[in-house]
Amino acid sequence: MGSGWRTSDSHVSLPTTREENYFGKLPNEEPSAKRYAEVFLRDKKTGDVIVSAWQLGASGLAAIWARENTREAIFDALARKEVYGTSGTRLTVRVFGGWDFQPDEVLRPDFAAQGYARGVPMGGDLENAPAGAAPTFMIRSLRDPDGANLDRVQVIKGWFDGRETHERIYDVACSDGRAIVDRRCEREVGSTVDVADASYTNSIGDALLMAHWQDPDFDPKHRAFYYMRVIEIPTPRWTAYDAKRFGVEMPEEVTMTVQDRAYTSPIWYTP
Repeated sequence: MGSGWRTSDSHVSLPTTREENYFGKLPNEEPSAKRYAEVFLRDKKTGDVIVSAWQLGASGLAAIWARENTREAIFDALARKEVYGTSGTRLTVRVFGGWDFQPDEVLRPDFAAQGYARGVPMGGDLENAPAGAAPTFMIRSLRDPDGANLDRVQVIKGWFDGRETHERIYDVACSDGRAIVDRRCEREVGSTVDVADASYTNSIGDALLMAHWQDPDFDPKHRAFYYMRVIEIPTPRWTAYDAKRFGVEMPEEVTMTVQDRAYTSPIWYTP
């Protein structure tokens, strides 16, 4: 099984998604020395700028875990929601949820086969919680082979306690040997970005991150969902590439770096 990719939502007939090759979302944002100052969205009544062109990302991509590269297999994957999205990077992420996955199983060569046999993939539903059990998750993520190393993997949990909805973020894998303290990597990954040169190095972060995680706050009476977020190390944004390419000095408010990321479909729990 492999992942397939669907391209970005742009309107310039050039579906590029990489920061260094960004062609804009609309014709007025095609490459030029002044495109960062263009207006993407303006209030029709007041004329105030709501979104400036520099605030737009080069994004994005949708990935599909299909059993084969056929129309039928791709639509089957969409129907079962075994999909994830990225902000333009081509990193891969795969997750399985179940009730009895063990920590060393994320290392198994038949990781996926075990995941399907004893659990559900992203987009799936967990039901019939065994007495005293909490959901366990096996997660693997691999960097874009032409892109940046990975910073961390997170689980985002949402639940309904019968009265209110809640959300909580757990860091579950941290690159560079960082420990997890109070649900977070103990420190930030850092940055190697040289903004003036629009460059970076993969001297920080990891190419592969894997995690086994069990929900420490599980209540079998509460409906819940779990989705995974994978974050890369900082890299130059398209604004940094434009500044170098066109010799432009960007205003202070213009963001020059980005941490690309991926988001999976949720795995749902129903009592």
